[in-house]
Amino acid sequence: MTVAIRPYEPRDWDDIARIHDAARVDELRGAGLLDAYLDLAATYENEGLFDDEVWVAELDGRVAGFIAGSREEITWAYVDPELYRRGIGRALIEHMLSQATGPVELEVLDGNSARAFYESVGFVIESTKTGKLAGYESFEATGHTMVWRPPAS
Repeated sequence: MTVAIRPYEPRDWDDIARIHDAARVDELRGAGLLDAYLDLAATYENEGLFDDEVWVAELDGRVAGFIAGSREEITWAYVDPELYRRGIGRALIEHMLSQATGPVELEVLDGNSARAFYESVGFVIESTKTGKLAGYESFEATGHTMVWRPPAS
């Protein structure tokens, strides 16, 4: 099993939509927010998926996950639920962190099992806030801002 990271291409849309739509259910279930579910087609523009770089992970030639963000922030990160715990998320995160020029920030919903994963790669909770769920303003949610800092040289 080989994980390869490459830039997103328009031909990847169907794969990343399928991955997002399946993994988003897991994310929201953990946070007790299943009623807030919207598919990728309904959210990607409003939530700025393509505002920064988007990368896809391939496992043995199959699109298995994707990540988006900049050198300072990870804004989207999803792995195909059928392929959890195979190093795909770690490869995506490590790819983004390898480009960082300083601290990298991300948001994770309270109750999302991904929090433990982010902690395992060095992210720590910087702050916690409860408020309207971005893109789903009729729902209130608690989210954690997590930060990774590069090792001191």
